[in-house]
Amino acid sequence: MSTPVKESPGLRMGRPFGIPVYVSPTWLIVAAFITISLQPVFAAMLPGYGDVVTYTLALAFAVLLYVSVLLHELAHCVVAKHYGLPVRRITLYLLGGVSEIEREPETAGREFNVAFAGPLLSLVLGGVGYLLATYTLPPHGIVPVLVFQLWTSNLVVGVFNLLPGLPLDGGRMLRATVWKVSGDSGTGTVAAAWVGRGVAVAVVAVPLLLSVMSGQEPSLGRTLWSVVLASFVWVGASQSLRVARVRARLPQLRARVLARRAIPVTADVPLSEGLRRAREAGAGAMVLMDHDQRPVGIVNETAVNAVPEHRRPWVNVGSLARNLDPSLVLAADLEGESLLDAMRGTPAAEYLLVERGGEIYGVLVTADVNRMFTGV
Repeated sequence: MSTPVKESPGLRMGRPFGIPVYVSPTWLIVAAFITISLQPVFAAMLPGYGDVVTYTLALAFAVLLYVSVLLHELAHCVVAKHYGLPVRRITLYLLGGVSEIEREPETAGREFNVAFAGPLLSLVLGGVGYLLATYTLPPHGIVPVLVFQLWTSNLVVGVFNLLPGLPLDGGRMLRATVWKVSGDSGTGTVAAAWVGRGVAVAVVAVPLLLSVMSGQEPSLGRTLWSVVLASFVWVGASQSLRVARVRARLPQLRARVLARRAIPVTADVPLSEGLRRAREAGAGAMVLMDHDQRPVGIVNETAVNAVPEHRRPWVNVGSLARNLDPSLVLAADLEGESLLDAMRGTPAAEYLLVERGGEIYGVLVTADVNRMFTGV
């Protein structure tokens, strides 16, 4: 799954395969939870050992479990890089790990392979641990107990991630399958997201139902953990649905259609005069020109609206303009994902649209683009 974030996600731990790995401070919460929760389990499996040893083992398990999670995420990223997909980083956090892959695979088959790589590695780790515990290690002792906990945990991680609902890896595999059959990635996303919502409900409902059927009181700790996991799945599935709705509107996103007509003004023109000229011309934007008639800035609409009407004759448009960096000049024929990528590269309130020959076409206002997705 990819969730681009610009701010630092935590402590940087290294760059395996050239991929930056970060550990979020929230990992300390789950490490403490695992240590406290599993210490009684280790104490029961290792009678005769003191609390210091069993707490240390529980903490070691928490660390090694997240090493396994890191390997799971690295499997996703290595396959993604094999297909030429840029990987921003891996972050280990409260509920596991997330791989920030900046672009989706181009085909359903590649999507399936990238998604399946993580659970496959977790299952392989579980299998290797099982073989070690069964055929190599002695039946009792600290190491066999630790290996037992690790291989069973990797098995659970692998199986859980294969559940067929977004945002889990199994959901991405389902999405790829529906995409392959229907020929439409959006249809695959919607189907896998709705199944993901069903999985979220099942994560809470099934354990409770099994407890009731067996005549046992539901465990408060397990119920709370189920609710946390279900919330993660539900939120991720809902976000995937929103993304699918946004992508469905991308074909309507064309710079030429959304552009505002712009009039040229020089920096010394009073704001009131500039607005009068814009009204007469039916324009919705003003482009600042130098004395050689070259565009050097775009008058910011928010700054214009902030100037009281009685002061507008005394404020020049040049004081309300943003300098026109090259990154704010976009081709007028951009549309869809290409247009969004260009805007994400340099976030701004306005962009100058130009023809391929350099002629000014108009001004694209980010607020106009955002309105296309209002309510999505």
